[in-house]
Amino acid sequence: MNKAQFIAYLAPQFGDSKKEAARAVDVVFDAIVRNISKGDDVMINDFGKFKKVDRPARKGRNPFTGETIQIKASKKVRFLPAKALKEIISGARKLEAAPKPPVKVVPKVVAKPVVKAVAKKAAPAKKAAPAKKAAPAKKAPAKKAAPAKKAPAKKAAPAKKAAPAKKAVKR
Repeated sequence: MNKAQFIAYLAPQFGDSKKEAARAVDVVFDAIVRNISKGDDVMINDFGKFKKVDRPARKGRNPFTGETIQIKASKKVRFLPAKALKEIISGARKLEAAPKPPVKVVPKVVAKPVVKAVAKKAAPAKKAAPAKKAAPAKKAPAKKAAPAKKAPAKKAAPAKKAAPAKKAVKR
């Protein structure tokens, strides 16, 4: 899973807002990086521990030439999985159900009471003028479809005759 897939996975927890999920992911990663760079360990319960490790200078071997080379001292990040994570990965412990996204609450609209209007007597309706008869629709002349062109049939290449078999000569 890459960062974009991780954000898409978290988006339902943030009201389907990928922007908010991305911000949350960035804040968490930033906090981890800042604390590790200071030299502090970052422990997340039931997940694991990130810690900064100093690697001393050592001798190594160039695989192409075979000569020994000096490797400089460096600092690395090490992740140590927690016991719970190890148990889940090994199958000794079942993974809990994923948290369900929060349900969106839609505020209820209170209906206003409907006031009935007093009906007045309607004036008698006037007679409508008789409708004109519609002229019959003219038909457009039918278009003839262009005759389908047939592709010329390909001639089959003449079959090659097999060369007569040579008789084996016994000596």
